[in-house]
Amino acid sequence: MNTPQQSQKRTKIIYWIFTLWMALGMVSTAIVQLMKSKDELLNFTNLGYPSYLMTIIGIWKILGVIAILIPKRLLLKEWAYAGFFFVMSGAVISHLIVGDTAGRTFPAVLLLVLVIISWYFRPADRKITIID
Repeated sequence: MNTPQQSQKRTKIIYWIFTLWMALGMVSTAIVQLMKSKDELLNFTNLGYPSYLMTIIGIWKILGVIAILIPKRLLLKEWAYAGFFFVMSGAVISHLIVGDTAGRTFPAVLLLVLVIISWYFRPADRKITIID
């Protein structure tokens, strides 16, 4: 049987594994977008988006990772998670609409799942609590 302390420790481990994996994914894709790599540029134009959007999304991804990883600033963390959810769900939907292959859609799906798991397992000290 799990004690509350064991359960909290397990939750914290899950949170950090998925949060660091998500952060690595967001930063690495942000760098590729900011560098305007040939493949990423082709990806964006295939989805029907202008190339300048790569710079905007790349900068916001890096700022979002910083917001999620720094201590405190709970409302900012919630906004960062919401932003990641909207960007990644939009990416998945965009890939599906243009009929991209599963291989081209999977990275966006993976990042979306990582965002959801990281958000769900965040420890109590990283959640906003509302007192009635």
